[in-house]
Amino acid sequence: MGTEQPRHPALVELRSRLETGRIARGLNKTQLASRAGLGRTVVSQALGTSAPPPSPETVAGLARALGLDVPPLLDLLTTAAGLSGDTASVLGQPITHWDPHDLEVHPAAEAPAHGLGRKDLSGGFRASRSAPLPGYVRRPHDEELADIVSAAANGHSQMAILIGFSSTGKTRACWEAVQPLAAEGWRLWHPFDPTRAEAALTELERVTPRTVVWLNEAQHYIGAGHGVGERIAAALRALLSDSKRQPVLVLGTLWPEYATSYCALPQPLQEDPHAQARELLAGRRITLPETFDATAINVAETLADAGDRQLSHALAHARDGRLTQYLAGAPELLQRYETAAPPARALLHAAMDARRLGASLHLPLAFLEQAASDYLTEDEYSALADNWLEQALADSTSPVHGNLAPLRRVRLRQAHRAETSAVPDQTMYRLTDYLEQHARRQRRMLCPPASFWQAACDHIAPFEDLTNLAKAAQRRHRIRWAVRLLHMATRDGSRSREGSSSMLQLGVRIGAFRDPFTLAQLARMQERAGDQEGAETLLHFAAKSGSTFALEQLAEMRMRAGDQEGAEKLLHRAARSGDTFTSHLDQFRETTDQEEAERLDRQVAEFAIPSALSEPAKAQECTGDHMEAEHLAHQAAESGNPDGLIRLAWKRESEGDREGAELYLRQAIHAGSKYALRELARIRGAVGDHEEAETLLRRAIDAGSAYTLGQLTELREASGNQEGAERAAHEALDAGSTYVLRRLSLRRGAGGDQVGAERLARQAALAGGLIALTELAEQWDKGGDRAGAERLARQAADAGDSSAVQLLGLWPFGLEADGTPSGPWDAHSVARLFDGPTSSTN
Repeated sequence: MGTEQPRHPALVELRSRLETGRIARGLNKTQLASRAGLGRTVVSQALGTSAPPPSPETVAGLARALGLDVPPLLDLLTTAAGLSGDTASVLGQPITHWDPHDLEVHPAAEAPAHGLGRKDLSGGFRASRSAPLPGYVRRPHDEELADIVSAAANGHSQMAILIGFSSTGKTRACWEAVQPLAAEGWRLWHPFDPTRAEAALTELERVTPRTVVWLNEAQHYIGAGHGVGERIAAALRALLSDSKRQPVLVLGTLWPEYATSYCALPQPLQEDPHAQARELLAGRRITLPETFDATAINVAETLADAGDRQLSHALAHARDGRLTQYLAGAPELLQRYETAAPPARALLHAAMDARRLGASLHLPLAFLEQAASDYLTEDEYSALADNWLEQALADSTSPVHGNLAPLRRVRLRQAHRAETSAVPDQTMYRLTDYLEQHARRQRRMLCPPASFWQAACDHIAPFEDLTNLAKAAQRRHRIRWAVRLLHMATRDGSRSREGSSSMLQLGVRIGAFRDPFTLAQLARMQERAGDQEGAETLLHFAAKSGSTFALEQLAEMRMRAGDQEGAEKLLHRAARSGDTFTSHLDQFRETTDQEEAERLDRQVAEFAIPSALSEPAKAQECTGDHMEAEHLAHQAAESGNPDGLIRLAWKRESEGDREGAELYLRQAIHAGSKYALRELARIRGAVGDHEEAETLLRRAIDAGSAYTLGQLTELREASGNQEGAERAAHEALDAGSTYVLRRLSLRRGAGGDQVGAERLARQAALAGGLIALTELAEQWDKGGDRAGAERLARQAADAGDSSAVQLLGLWPFGLEADGTPSGPWDAHSVARLFDGPTSSTN
C-alpha cells in the first residue's frame, strides 16, 4: 500500500464522516471502540490519516455504533480501494450496486393507472425494468432463508437452493434475503461470463469472505455437461468448508425436476453422474409453493390497500393464488400461445415437445421449421404463405408483459457452441420456462408427429439430446425412431463413451435404456423362459430405480416359489414407496390363510404398522388371560401406545363381538390413535352407518392421515355416492397421490362403467400416474375387451409408458408416429432407418 493511499478523496471523505459522527456523539476513541466492539488500536487506525484503509467489518461496526448509514460509507471504502487497485482481483460488487433485474429477477408488469394502461400487441400490459418491484410478501420459505442468511452474517458459511417451478418467486426471495447483508457491506458475485459454468469453474477459488455467490438457475452450474457440473459442485463444497474464506453465502435456484435428478441415487453398477451435486444439495434445499396461501393473500391485500398497484392488479386477475406467475407474465404467455396463428403454434408445439422429451435448452431454427409441418392440418399446411416462418417467428418472439416471449432467440458464445456441438452459423431459439412447464402437464399424453422425429434426426446435434429423444421414442413404442436416433447419436464413436456398437446393442437388447418398467417386462419374459435368477436380477435393478411395479413382480415370484415371508416384506416395501400395490395383494390373500391376509391388509393400509401389544401382553393373550391382556393394553395406552387396544378390537371382531371391538377402538381413539379412527369407520361402514363412518374418516384426515382418503373414497363409492367418491379421490390427487384415483378407476371398470373408468384413469395419467392406463388395460383384457385394452395401451404408449404394450404382447415391430402399427423389419427397411431420405415421413 503506497503512502498516497490516505489522500484518496473517497477515503478522506469516509474518515471525515466517521470522525464527525464521533464528535457529534461526544465519544472518545476508547468509548467508541467499546460501543463498536472493536479494539482501541483498530479504531485509532480507522480514523487516522496515515494508516491503511479499514476493513469493511470495521467500517460497518463504527457506522452502527455512531448511528450512521452503513452502505454509503462502504461505497466510499470500495471506491477508495478501487482507485488503489486493491479490488482488482476481488469478485463481484457490493450488493447495494446491483439492480435486481441484472440478477434475473423477473420484471413485473406495470399496473394500469386508474384502470387504463399502455397495451402491447397481445392485449396485455407491458412490463419494464424501470418499473419498481411490487411489494414483497414474506412466506414460510422466507423465514427458513432468513435463518441461513443470519448464520452467514454471524460468520458461518452457508448455502441454500430454492426449489420451485417457473415464476414462483425463487429469485426474488433470494434478492430480498440478502438485503440485511447489503447493510453489512457484503459483495455479490454472479458468474455468467463467458458462460455460467465456465465463469464458476475458473473463478470460484477467488471468492473472498463476505461474498454472496449467486447461482440463479443452478442447473447451468452443477448440471453442466462433460463433468463440468461435478467439478463446480466440488469447488462449492470446498469453498463452504474453507475456514480461511468464511463467511460466504451461496444462493441458487432450481426447478424440482432438476433437484430430483441430481439427488437420485445411481443404479447399481452404473456411473454416479451427480455424486458431488447430491452431497452439495443435501440438507440445503428450500421448497417454494406454487401459490400464495390465505395468510399470504391477506398480506398482499394489505399492501395493495396501502397503494401497491402491481399487487392490486395481480390480486384482481391472478387465479388460484398464482400471484408471482401473473406478475411475471405467465397469463399473457398462455394467452399468446393459445391464440397464436397455426404456424406460430406449430413452432411452439415442436419446441414444447422437444424440451419435454429431453432436448437441451437451445433448439436450432432448422429443427423447429422442419418439425412444425406435421403439427399443421392439411388445410393449414396448404394455406401457408411463402414467408410463413418469418411471420411465425415474429408472432412467437414478440414479448408479453413481464418482458417474456414464448420463444427467444439466443446468441451462443463460441465456448458454448463447442459445448453443445452447435453448427457455427445455426440460429438457436429457447422456449420460455413457463410454457415449457405448461407443456409438460398439458401435452403429457401426446406423442409428437413424424416430422418431429425426422427433424430431430436431421438437425439435433448433442449426443445427450439424441439419446434422450431415443429413450423417449422407445418409451412410446416408436421403435424405428428410437433405433434411428440412437444410431445418429452413436455414428461418431468419439461422441459416445461406450462406442456405437455397444450402445446400439444395449438399445436393441433392452430397449428402454434401463427404464424400470421395461426392465420389469424383460424380467417377466426371462421368467417365462425359465431363467428365474436372471428375472430376479432384472427386477432388483428396476426396483432400485424406483419401480413399485418391479417390487410387486418380485413379491409375486416369491409367492409362486412358496416364500410367503419374503413376499410380505416386498409388499410392505411397495406400500411404503408411496405408489402402493395393485392386484398382487389380492393374489397374496388367495395364497395365505384368512387371518394373515387380514393382518397384512391392516398393516399395509396404514403405512405405519401398529406395534400391537407389549411382549407380556401378547403372552397373556396367548394363554387365554384376557383380563390381564386388557389390563396391560390399557396400561400401554395410558403411556401413549394404544396399539394393544387395537389388537384386542381385532380379536373381538374375529370372535363376532362387534360391540366389544367398537368399545376397544373408541378407547384407542381417546388415547390418540388415528388408525383406530379408520378401523372404527370400517366397521361402522360395514353395518351401513355411512354418516358416522365418514365423520370418523374426516377426523383421521384432519389429523394428518392423508391415506385415509382412499378409504373415504371406497366408503362413498360403496354407498352409491359416486360424485363424492371422485371428490375424495381428487383430494388425494391434490395431496400428491394418484393411487386412490387409480383404484377408483379399477372399481368403476370392474363394475362395468368403462367410460367412467377410462375418464378417471386418464385423469390419473395426466397427473403423472401413467400406470393407471396400464392397470385398466390389463383389467379389460382379462375381461375379454381386447379392443378396449389395445386402445388404452396405445394411449399409455403415446404418453411414454409402453408397459401395457409389453404386458399384452402388442405390436412387436413398434408403432409409427401416428400410432399405427409398424410392419416387419426387413433388411431394406432397416437400411432406410440409418441412411434413408430426410423427408418428414418415415
